[in-house]
Amino acid sequence: MPRYFFDTDDGDERHQDDEGMDFPSVGAARDAAIGALPEMARDRLPDGDRHTLAVRVRDEGGALVYSAKLDLAGEWHGPQAQS
Repeated sequence: MPRYFFDTDDGDERHQDDEGMDFPSVGAARDAAIGALPEMARDRLPDGDRHTLAVRVRDEGGALVYSAKLDLAGEWHGPQAQS
């Protein structure tokens, strides 16, 4: 089974995956990358209302095969803002 590596960036920290994970296809690796973004967002929510989270998927040869990012932008409205 091919091995894929998931490098992540949460806006504060970049992590280069040196271990990787085995997936039956690049499509399955893509699905895992997309699924990781909401998890990253949940971890960052207490930290503010604006974040860009990114994941890059590399194959065993180090070639970039897929990338995705999630932009989170929260905004307060009205007199109850930031209460």
